[in-house]
Amino acid sequence: MKKNRKAPITRSFGYAFEGIWTGIRKERNMKIHCVALILVTAAGTLFQISAMEWCICLLLFGMVVSLELVNTAVEAVVDLVTEERKPLAKIAKDTAAGAVLFTAIMAAIIGCIIFIPYVLETAKAVFIN
Repeated sequence: MKKNRKAPITRSFGYAFEGIWTGIRKERNMKIHCVALILVTAAGTLFQISAMEWCICLLLFGMVVSLELVNTAVEAVVDLVTEERKPLAKIAKDTAAGAVLFTAIMAAIIGCIIFIPYVLETAKAVFIN
């Protein structure tokens, strides 16, 4: 009998990184999320946000990007199963996309809560002094 052996951990990581890279390369929304990630990182560096604020930003980055990858996987599986327009396929795709949208909106709101005070403080320093 042949035993089912798992691939070495390095190969598993390779597959995972390949999945991330494929998502970035092929998905328009993932590119948008990556641009947002870069802009938030630049703003965080510029405003010297606190360690706790960095942790919140990193957690939100992870949530949004992870959900976008899951959404991409759901869409790929649905497309693999059927090319027809089916109500259940639509529900699967729409709810996965909705999860990403909801998380991205919450991330944007939290980003405003974190960054608006820094922007206002900087604007006050520039225009009042």
